[in-house]
Amino acid sequence: MVSQFVSSHDVRLLGELDFDFPEGTHAIGRLDNDSEGLLILTTNKKVTRLLFQGTTPHERTYLVKVKGVMSTATLQQLREGVPIPITGALNYVTTPCRIEIVERPAGLFDHPNELPVSAPHTWLLITLTEGKFHQVRKMVGAVKHRCQRLIRVSIEDLLLGDLQPGEVKELPEETFFSLLKIDDYKDSR
Repeated sequence: MVSQFVSSHDVRLLGELDFDFPEGTHAIGRLDNDSEGLLILTTNKKVTRLLFQGTTPHERTYLVKVKGVMSTATLQQLREGVPIPITGALNYVTTPCRIEIVERPAGLFDHPNELPVSAPHTWLLITLTEGKFHQVRKMVGAVKHRCQRLIRVSIEDLLLGDLQPGEVKELPEETFFSLLKIDDYKDSR
């Protein structure tokens, strides 16, 4: 599913979900077509600026399955920052991040594009304060691993939890802004 309501392409859209979205609803921190997980939808047009363009960085955490077994040295490279391509021959060095190897979470549904469990792979939990240019995919690619699965599990304290694909959970505005650690939300109306 594409994280938008309108497209000139023949793709599944957010409006096809079983939820009555208010007029003016839009996605914040979109996911690309091959990614899964937490997607924020709001009618507040200032949330993007407050969350992703403000002076205070906000954390995003991703569960990532990569092809092959990742070494401790490679983990350290990713933690410190790696150059990734952004446009043409221009590279961007990622800011330091938190990253650890984790087990495949219990209850995680299988994905049709995933390699068999027997194929060598590593599950990672990556926490960033930026999200530039398909950054997670490019970061693991820069250290010679292919991203097989990318699931955003949180933005600050707003957690995906046990929400299943296509499920929508509505939150009161005060709770929403508190979980996202946006203190000046009353000024954002």
